[in-house]
Amino acid sequence: MKVTKPLFDSIGKFVDYYSRFNPSPLSIKKFIDFGRKKCEKTSFVFLRKELAVRLANIMQEINLLPENLLRMPSVALVQSWYRSSFEEILKFGKADENEKKVLEDFCEKLIRIRNRHSGVVQTMANGVLELKETHRVEQHTEHSIQYFLNRFYMSRISIRMLINQHALLFGSDMPSHPRHIGCVDPNCDVSAVIRDAFENAKFLCDQYYLASPGLRLEQFNTPQPGAPISVVYVPSHLYHILFELFKNAMRAVVENYPEAEALPPINVLLVNGNEDITIKMSDRGGGIKRSLSHLLFQYMYSTAPRPSVSGISSAPLAGYGYGLPLSRLYARYFHGDLIVNSYEGYGTDALVYLKVLSSEANELLPVFNKTSTKHYKAVIGSHDWSSSIVSPPSNAQGKTSTEQPVEPVGIGN
Repeated sequence: MKVTKPLFDSIGKFVDYYSRFNPSPLSIKKFIDFGRKKCEKTSFVFLRKELAVRLANIMQEINLLPENLLRMPSVALVQSWYRSSFEEILKFGKADENEKKVLEDFCEKLIRIRNRHSGVVQTMANGVLELKETHRVEQHTEHSIQYFLNRFYMSRISIRMLINQHALLFGSDMPSHPRHIGCVDPNCDVSAVIRDAFENAKFLCDQYYLASPGLRLEQFNTPQPGAPISVVYVPSHLYHILFELFKNAMRAVVENYPEAEALPPINVLLVNGNEDITIKMSDRGGGIKRSLSHLLFQYMYSTAPRPSVSGISSAPLAGYGYGLPLSRLYARYFHGDLIVNSYEGYGTDALVYLKVLSSEANELLPVFNKTSTKHYKAVIGSHDWSSSIVSPPSNAQGKTSTEQPVEPVGIGN
């Protein structure tokens, strides 16, 4: 196998070179069509450049983060992972795609990269926690971090999608169902995924609270009345979204009715339209104040107790405040969406939208360019609308207190 020589000395030049290319978004239809043809050489030639491009684009944005955040140990660790993975992909740049050993080594390397990055979400979350616990974070820094995390985690979703698809088609990984094409289900039973996510969230809720609300599911198939609702989709992505929503809705309902003998059920409405499949999840968890609603999709906002930097939580990411933001990214990855409407004193509705046509379900990918760079350099000025918000009182040290109490919010974290 012929590979390029080690690039440790000139890695920056290659990152700069590949970041000048825009990522090539794929639709679910393209994933399906290619998966059925199943040409490993074609996949290898595409991925060795596309993965380098996607890695380089987001690596450039990592470099634009505030200096004090880049100095945090967890962030430095994440940077080292991306650098190592980028170097390993580059080594296949001149490799001969006709050599079987090259293709085998490439697949093994992708799996190793995927395993290396398995803890990226929590490690980056720890990096932000390290910053907040050691530095005062200004408003424009908060804005930069929020903007970055949305793009960073979306990039990670897309990279894992490419790697998983290749590993399932050509590696030793086995699809979770015989009809799946890689990780895509050409006939994903949406109600089955809903029930699966509900049962697993119910199991956790019963373990912790010794009680859980039930499920009431209604379906309307507009194009084909009475027929089961299915879609070409990635079941694991849909499951992730629904599991997070059920888990948080159940927590809010149980805590909102601590003495109730019978808890109000979670109502789910599943509708198949001509353009979108809509999943509406409604709970009676008490809702959230409108003044706090803008925080629902902010990273680090959570109604659960926040873990320490070194703490180990019994539930993955519990208390980090990443449940809703990440779920919305999964929904938006193929141009769907996640919207939350809350009714203070009553409950919360969450609406998940999925594209019906696989040809319209295109990847939504971050692109590194001058426009994205401005978001890291811009300083947020004063508001250009009048405000009735009263400035919070100062604390004993003379510092302004901006902390607000948190409470169960239903579908939220």
